[in-house]
Amino acid sequence: MSCDQAQAAFVLYYRENCHLCESMRLALLRLQRSLDFTWHEIDIDRDTALIRRFDVLVPVLYYQDREVCHHFIDEGAIRRAVEPT
Repeated sequence: MSCDQAQAAFVLYYRENCHLCESMRLALLRLQRSLDFTWHEIDIDRDTALIRRFDVLVPVLYYQDREVCHHFIDEGAIRRAVEPT
């Protein structure tokens, strides 16, 4: 597998005890059943710069330094990011 074909990786910016964050996490798990991607999570409350950047937007999902969606999952945007054109 070439670098271009490597599994797509997202970043989920979240905070603890956030029901929207948990909903997005569960939606990502469901989507992983049909799409080839991974993600890692960053708790914004551990970094004041991230709090200033994402405070009222969490959860925020990023792919290749671009926002894919916030608050709620956007399945279409995730599919566009991971599926070849």
